[in-house]
Amino acid sequence: MDLSEKKNLLESVDARTRLAGSNMMEILLFSLGTRETFGINVFKVREVGRTPHITRTPNMPRGVEGLISLRGNVIPVLSLSSFLDLEGGPPPGLGKSMMVAEYSKRTLGFLVHEVDRIIRVDWERVKAPETVLASNQGLITAVIELEGGRLVSILDVEQILANAFGEAVIVDVPPVRVAEDVSIFFCDDSIVARRKITEVLDKLGVKHKHATNGAEAWTRLQAIAAHATQMGKPVREEIRVIMVDAEMPEMDGYVLTKNIKSDARFNGVPVIMHSSLSSEANRAMGKAVGVDGYVAKFDAEVLADTLRPLLER
Repeated sequence: MDLSEKKNLLESVDARTRLAGSNMMEILLFSLGTRETFGINVFKVREVGRTPHITRTPNMPRGVEGLISLRGNVIPVLSLSSFLDLEGGPPPGLGKSMMVAEYSKRTLGFLVHEVDRIIRVDWERVKAPETVLASNQGLITAVIELEGGRLVSILDVEQILANAFGEAVIVDVPPVRVAEDVSIFFCDDSIVARRKITEVLDKLGVKHKHATNGAEAWTRLQAIAAHATQMGKPVREEIRVIMVDAEMPEMDGYVLTKNIKSDARFNGVPVIMHSSLSSEANRAMGKAVGVDGYVAKFDAEVLADTLRPLLER
């Protein structure tokens, strides 16, 4: 894999923005020392290199190998194999390569055995895992079948980070005044993200409905719009805000947003993108498809402050 070419891709905002709304994503393939192939959205990866010297520190959470200094910043390094029940692989912590990734405004190093290459895939080929795969502590959020039958497992990094560092604590959020029949619709393929969103919305005192991927969300939203039309009322009287994740199997949040914005029945219903893709380039991608706001996961106060004025108007 040509790392200089990859570096150029990662730094190109234009290259990222062109993918917005195409229902395509680029995946960096890697292995953990077994026959399985894993993948991570390339937009989350800042750089790839050989594993540097890691400073071991006491009382680190399970799976956190230590700390490194990266251009003046001290970041934790996690061994991904420590979180998965893999057979036949090298002992955790012996990854030959390290990916530096950005999740939810946090920079981390991920130890892997070997980095393969970047591929471009259609989100329609990204499927939710079957029960047998999902049983791996809930850490596999999607599966892609490549030509030749090769399977790529997409890890739920939000769940991995929650396992390592604990879930975000939801502070007390003052409730909002909103009509009883008004609700928020949100979609997210991560179990831990859905749980935290639900906690915030419950504290706000807002009813909510959800879906686990973009395709399911669009089907449900169309049904809600059809029902509202039949009842002779605008959708906004039933759904006040729609929240979308960026990365979801079958249909991503960018295409879902484009579908919503192109359907006149959803006029007046703001779309908020709530994503662990927290860089300015990803905000630009959201803006390109018409999102009305962008909130990086996971800050309960920021999410509540973003939703409050939209719910109370």
